[in-house]
Amino acid sequence: MTIKRIHSGGPYEEKIGYCRAVVAGDWVHVAGTVGQGDTVKEQCQSALDVIEQALQEAECGFADVVRVTYMLPDAADFEQCWPILKNAFGDAPPAATMIECGLIDPKFRIEIEVTALLPE
Repeated sequence: MTIKRIHSGGPYEEKIGYCRAVVAGDWVHVAGTVGQGDTVKEQCQSALDVIEQALQEAECGFADVVRVTYMLPDAADFEQCWPILKNAFGDAPPAATMIECGLIDPKFRIEIEVTALLPE
């Protein structure tokens, strides 16, 4: 099986020792991704932009995502993200889980992790 590692250059990749995404065979595993901005909506869109870039480098897109996990320190913030997520995944919604939990830095309001299957 071929393994390809995709780096985004984010500061935590070097500090912690991971990469943004790993393509393993036909599967693309995108690491938990936080975004920039002051609001949960800004951070959600920013995280999706980083994820989209990783998926494109892996030669797939949001339509190929089969699983997504949303992690938020405050579950009450999640509903604000729904229109942004609906726009990203459109007519190809993945299986999803939302978890309320602490994130690596209190400034982060959402982290998103996805798994995609490369198109044939």
